[in-house]
This record gives sequence, structure tokens and C-alpha cells, in this order.
Amino acid sequence: MSIPLGAALAACGTSGPAKPGGTTGSGGGGGGGGNATYWYLSVQPQEGVRTRAVEAFNKANPGGQITGTTFQNDAYKTKIKTAIGAGQAPTVIWGWGGGTLRTYVQAGQVEDLTSWFDQNPAVKDRLFPSSFGAATVDGKIYAMPCETVAPIVLFYNKKLFDKIGAKPPQSWGDIMDLVPKFNAAGIAPFSLAGQSRWTNMMWLEFLFDRIGGPEVFQAVFDAKKDAWSHPAALDSLTKLQELVKADGFIKGFSSITADSNADQALLYTGKAAMMLHGTWTYGSMSTDGGDFVSGGNLGYMNFPPVEGGKGDPSNTVGNPGQYLSISSKATAEQKEIAKKFFATGVLSDQEVKEWVGIGSVPIVKGADSSFASSKDADWLKFVYGVASEAKSFAQSWDQALSPTAAEVLLDNIAKLFQLSITPQQFVSNMNAVIGS
Repeated sequence: MSIPLGAALAACGTSGPAKPGGTTGSGGGGGGGGNATYWYLSVQPQEGVRTRAVEAFNKANPGGQITGTTFQNDAYKTKIKTAIGAGQAPTVIWGWGGGTLRTYVQAGQVEDLTSWFDQNPAVKDRLFPSSFGAATVDGKIYAMPCETVAPIVLFYNKKLFDKIGAKPPQSWGDIMDLVPKFNAAGIAPFSLAGQSRWTNMMWLEFLFDRIGGPEVFQAVFDAKKDAWSHPAALDSLTKLQELVKADGFIKGFSSITADSNADQALLYTGKAAMMLHGTWTYGSMSTDGGDFVSGGNLGYMNFPPVEGGKGDPSNTVGNPGQYLSISSKATAEQKEIAKKFFATGVLSDQEVKEWVGIGSVPIVKGADSSFASSKDADWLKFVYGVASEAKSFAQSWDQALSPTAAEVLLDNIAKLFQLSITPQQFVSNMNAVIGS
């Protein structure tokens, strides 16, 4: 969400031809006269919302234009990394915040926006407070939170719960009690696309939070020595392997991929009772699952508490927003255009309506007033409530960490789920890459 990077990409769609230029022009690097430049992701319907926001801003500001260019996800990741390294970034840099933003900050490539937000409190105050965590590095804000929120939630098939006469789990103990009951009925307790790795990660993100609170992973993010050795971490890793050993997941989960939506299909076809996944899967389950969603058979809830855990049950994890930074290499004029866009063009009332119109929840306080007319009103209210009421909204680990540490993390999580390493080996392997 967040979403891990792969999830954010899946949420935006990765198939289809790349658009060679932008709908609003063919932007280039940090130079280019008076116009500011802005690169962002293609693929509809999200691309249309972004493009129309730029067009509306340009119409209202004839003296300071933004030239937009769209890229497919993989192409964007490569292009933006190369451009920033060469000092040729666009004026406005679209991203996911967290560990990647930290690398930009450490290289001096993005503007410190802390004082700008202090001078424009109305801009900051209308956004979800939880969206600023992934925009903040060492106490300073380097990005404007934008777009939508995507927490990870626990989905369940109501028909299957009715079939075995059970209720949705209200605790970790309930989850473990449900596993043998569903297995006895020939139903997999949980769907999981384990080959994708980041899908496995969501389980640990919630267990770490529910058992030890958000400070356990925060210590890892802050590169504190041996942060993975926290007792809550070992407890979480042990509980996760107990779930695997109890046959909590669909048989063969390590060969199932999320990109194919096969994990979602297992839920809506009745092969699996539950699925921990990002809110972006709701749209595809609505489209692909026949009357599964429209018929009221999809249940959803926040991850339940763990008995004796310190984490607040309102906490969530995933994607607290998307993020826009300003290149430090841009001209003073370009920077001013970008800041005006942040203040008046990003998440305007019209843009908020458009995000809601495609079934997404914008990170704006009061956005829920737009939900009533939607066929997905109940779902949207649920997602808004989870995101806006969370005491802590932790960013997905593979976004929060550096790309190097994230790869080691995903590799070790896959091994943990396959029972090929112990919790203690996981801890040792991860402690070795803290701060890398």
C-alpha cells in the first residue's frame, strides 16, 4: 500500500502500453525555462485524476505552468532514479515516501518543506495526520502527502463462516481456533500469494504492531543496533510460524502470485475463508468476483488484537498516502510553481470527488461527506474510518527501509514462511543489515 512497492504498482496497474509523452506535454529534467515539470504514473483510472488536476491548475495559473509526463511503473522507477542521480529530476517528484525519500534527502536532492508547511498550516491541517510519517525524515518534512490511502485489512467470505457456524475472529486466539475448523470442512483458513513475498510481510507488520506497538519497527527504521532482537519481534515471528505449521494458509501458497490476483480468486470462489490484503483488492474483487461483493458476501475488518499485546487495536499498516517532493535542483521560479500547486492544486475539492468516484479514499479530512452517493459507500466509510482513526499508520516495511535492506527482508520473510529458517535466524539476518 502502504502498501509495499509491488502492491502500490499492482494497485495502479502495470499492464498496457506505456504512454510515450504526457497528456499535458512532454516534460524533461529539472531545466526547461519557466515551466515546472512533473512526472507521474500512467494507467487509468488513476492517471486521469492526476492529469486533470494538472490541467485545472494550469488553467487557473496561466503565468506558471506545469508540464506533465506519464510513465508506466517499472519505467518510472528506473527513470526517476537515474534522473535524480544525474541532477536532472523533474521539479515535482512523485513517490511513495519512506526509505526511498530518505535516500533522496541524504543525497541533498529534495527540498526541506518543513517551514513551508509551518507557513501554510491550512494545507497541512486538512490532510490525515497519519499521512505525514512517510513524508518525514529526521523530524523534517520533505514531501507533500497526496492522493489516497490504502490500509491492509482482513477480508473474509461470509458464506464460509456461515457454513461452519463461526464468527469473524476478534483476537489472535480466535484466528488459531478457526484454523482447524476450516481445515476440517475442507476450506483453507487463509489465502496467501506467498511467491510475491510482500504479501507475507503484511502478517508480520500487524503482529509486530499488535504485540509490541509501532515502536518495535520504528527502532528498525531509525537504525538502532539490534532492533530486530526486541522480545515482541521474536514472539511475532514464532506466532507466525505456529500459524504456518497449523496449516493456516492454502496449500502451495509459496507458488501463488499476487499479480495474477489468484489469491483474491481463492477467497471469492470459496476455496479460502480469509485473506489479509490491501484495500486496493476490493475493486478487482468487485469486478472479477461475480456477485461476491455486490451480493454482500465480502466481510472486512481491521486486524484483531493479540492477547496481552501492547499495540493499540486501532493501529493500521499499509500505504498512508502517495508523496510529492520538490527537486532541490529546480529553479527558484519552478519551486514557487510547485509550491503553489501543492497549496491550491493537490487534492482540490474536485480531485477529492474524482478519487472517491473511482472507489478510493483521499487522505483529506471530511472526504467521507462525498461517500453517500457511492454504491461502495459502506466500504469507503470503513476504509476512511480505519485510516483517519488510526493512532498509528505504519508504512509498509519494504517502502520504509532502504532498497537494499528491503530485499534482504523480503527474502528472509519468504524463508520464514517456508519454515527454512528459525525466528532467531531471521532476527540475526535482519540485524546484520540495519542501517544499510
